[in-house]
Order: sequence, then structure tokens, then C-alpha cells
Amino acid sequence: MPSWIWFTLGAVSFQTVRFMLQKQLSQVALGAGGATFARFLYSAPVVLAGLLIWVGSTGRDWPALTAAFWPYVLAGGLAQIFATLSMVALFKTRHFAVGITFKKTETLLTVFVGLIVLGETISLAGFAAILLGMVGVLILSDSGGVEVRGLRRFWNRAAGLGLLSGLLLAMSGVFYRGATLQVQTEDSMLRAILTLAAVGMSQLIGMGGWMALYDRGELVRVTRAWKTAGWIGLTSMAGSICWFNAFTLQTAAYVNAVGQVEVVLSLLASVLFFHEKLSAREYWGIALISASVLGLILLL
Repeated sequence: MPSWIWFTLGAVSFQTVRFMLQKQLSQVALGAGGATFARFLYSAPVVLAGLLIWVGSTGRDWPALTAAFWPYVLAGGLAQIFATLSMVALFKTRHFAVGITFKKTETLLTVFVGLIVLGETISLAGFAAILLGMVGVLILSDSGGVEVRGLRRFWNRAAGLGLLSGLLLAMSGVFYRGATLQVQTEDSMLRAILTLAAVGMSQLIGMGGWMALYDRGELVRVTRAWKTAGWIGLTSMAGSICWFNAFTLQTAAYVNAVGQVEVVLSLLASVLFFHEKLSAREYWGIALISASVLGLILLL
């Protein structure tokens, strides 16, 4: 398989572990803001150090950046912050595995955002596979209540949060790919780490400053929860490096589409770690999304 697929599979593995940790923190120690900020506080400095080590060990010069680099970085970072806040809030409304699947609306939305922002397109067969995954998402967003009729069966608080996080993540993924393309070097790892360091430090400074002004108590709780929050930062760093490498090598729509294999991992986490039970309808929805991912891997 192409290297970008391996990077994507690595990214979703690390990301699933991070979401599990964030779910635990949001339930017993931190609010949505604190669980979100933890990933930046404990990962951004490590990424910055990794960038300096990579440049020093490879002997490469610092690459030039185009004028569009920082607008892409800042827009993507802001979208990711609000997407993460939406996801952490989503974890409190429904099962862990279902919450992750709602987030995967980003796959279809990335197709349209990528077309609008970067002018990138996908094949008809690839689009069909992504639509199959969307059917699974709609099944999972059905509240299943017999007292609810029509479209309201597909619109509830969980669905709203999932769709919002999906749109924001679609935007951040496309913006991040746009940012990596503004780094003037052929070294894909350097492009990925440099962009990630710029994003992480801007998120750390921006969200940290906001919390210092308006939510100092939560900021203190993040530092006190370092034993778990530190692992959030490390898994976030590892997953982000994989994501950014994938984005430098392939369009965001295909990367996010293959990334839906995370649904399978989240299902295992939901059952094995959080002891949650899923309905037959939810299993069908997850099965359709898994089939969509498999189809994309075979097509590409």
C-alpha cells in the first residue's frame, strides 16, 4: 500500500487512544475546554523540539514559506479547536463509538471543502464509496425513538454536534493540507513537522491565553491532571505527525476517507474499555462505514 495509507492507519490508532483518554478526563476531572487544551499543552512543545532535532540531524536548511502559509495554519488551528470542543461535548451524549462515527461526516464534507478551497477533486468511484459511508452515518444518527417521526429521527443533539465537528474537521484538514503545500521543500517529514509545530504553538498560545483570562480554574486542573493529560499530548503528537504526513502525500478527502477505519477501533474501545452496548442498528451503521473504507483502500 502507498505510504500515505500507512500514515493514516497510524494516525487513527493514536487518535482513538487520545479520544479514550479525553473521554475519561471529561467525565472525572476536566470540562470540554480542559480536555481539549490538554492535547495542545502537552504536545506542542514536544513537536517544536522534534522539529529542531529533525532539522539539526538531517542538516537541511530551513525551508521557505509562502505568504499563504500562516493564514492556512491559523484557520486550520481555530477550526480544529472548535471541532475538538464539539467532540468532547458529543462524548457526553451518546456511546463513544457512535460519537466517533458522527465525527466522520468530515469525510464527505472534506470533498466539497477541498474542491472549494484547493480545487482538488476525487474519482466517481471514490465518491460513491464515501457516500456509502454517509449512509452508515445517517443510520447512526437516527435516534430510534418511535415517538419521533420524519426528519426529526435524524436530527438530535448528538447529530448536531457530530455534523458541526465534521464540518470543522473537514475545514481544518483541507487548511492543513494547504499549509503543507506552502512549505518549500521536498522532505515530506519536514513539511509535516514544521506545519504541525506552527499549528500546535498557535493553538497553545491562543487557547492558553483565553483560558488564562476566562477560565483559570480549568487551566489549573489541566496541569494537575498531568498523569493522564500528558498521555493525551503524546498520543496527539504521534497521531498528528501521521496525519500531516498523509496530508502532504494525498488529498484530504482520500486521507479522511481511509481514516474512517477509526470507527472499528472506536467500537472495540467502546465495548472493551467503557463496557457500552450497541444496538443492532448501530452495528449496521458501523458495518456500512467499514465497507466504505475497505472499498476506498481497494480503489486506491
